[in-house]
Amino acid sequence: MNAPNLSRLLPCLLFVLTAALRAEVVTTPVEYTTGGVTCEGLHVVDNAKTGKLPSVLIIHQWTGVSDNEKMRAKMLAELGYNVFVADIYGKGIRPQPPEAGKEAGKYKTDRKLYRERLLAGLEQLRKTPQADAAQIAAIGYCFGGTGVVELARSGAVVKGVVSFHGGLDSPAPADGKNIKGKVLALHGADDPFVPAKDLAAFEQEMKDAGVDYKLVQYPGAVHAFTQKAAGNDNSKGAAYNESADKASWEEMKAFFDRLFK
Repeated sequence: MNAPNLSRLLPCLLFVLTAALRAEVVTTPVEYTTGGVTCEGLHVVDNAKTGKLPSVLIIHQWTGVSDNEKMRAKMLAELGYNVFVADIYGKGIRPQPPEAGKEAGKYKTDRKLYRERLLAGLEQLRKTPQADAAQIAAIGYCFGGTGVVELARSGAVVKGVVSFHGGLDSPAPADGKNIKGKVLALHGADDPFVPAKDLAAFEQEMKDAGVDYKLVQYPGAVHAFTQKAAGNDNSKGAAYNESADKASWEEMKAFFDRLFK
C-alpha cells in the first residue's frame, strides 16, 4: 500500500478503533413503582449502539433478580439488544429456598397480581430511550418462564416470548386467545416439576387459540437446566445441563432472528 492511500485510510482506522474502545455494556439500576410497591430492575445496553433497538424483557427465576439474569442480560446486550430485567418481587426481596418457593407461590396463585408486575416491567422497558416499541420480546427462567407465557396471555403487545424451563400449566385456557405474538417453550424432557398433563394442557391451549408456538424438549435435561448454580445431580429434579443450555440459547437466538428480521 502506498503512502497516499495509507494516509487516507488512517482517519477511518482511528474512528473504528475509537468506537471499539468506547463500546461497553452498561448496566443501570432502575427503580419504579407499581401497585404502591417499589421495584428495582436493570437496564442493560451496549453504549456504542445508537438509535432504536430491538428490545428484550427478562423475567427472573424464583430467587428474584440474580447474577443469572444479569449474565443473560449482558449476553443479549452484546448481541445488540436493548434489555430490561424486571423485578417482580420488589426492591430488596431476593429470597433463597425454601422462602423463594413461598414468594413465587404468591404470584403463581394470583395470576392477576403476577400480570400487573409483568406489565409494569414491560412498561419500564418501553420507557428506555433505545427501545423500539414495535420490536419487543420477553424471556424468562423457571418462575420467569411461567411469567412470560402469562405476559403473553395478558394480551401484551410483544412479538414473542421464550420460556426456559418454566411452569407450563394452563389455569385459564381461554386466555390463549389474547396472545398476540409467537411462543417458544424450551423444556427439559425429564423435568419432574412439570407434569405431562401440564404440557398437554399448554399445547392444547396454544392450538385452540391458533397461537404460533413451538415446544422443544431436551432429552436428559431436568428443571433449571440453564443454571449452573443448580449443580449437576439430576436426581434432585433441578440440575445444570451444558448441552441443553447451549442448545436452548441458540434456539432463542434463531427465534429472535426470525422475529426481528
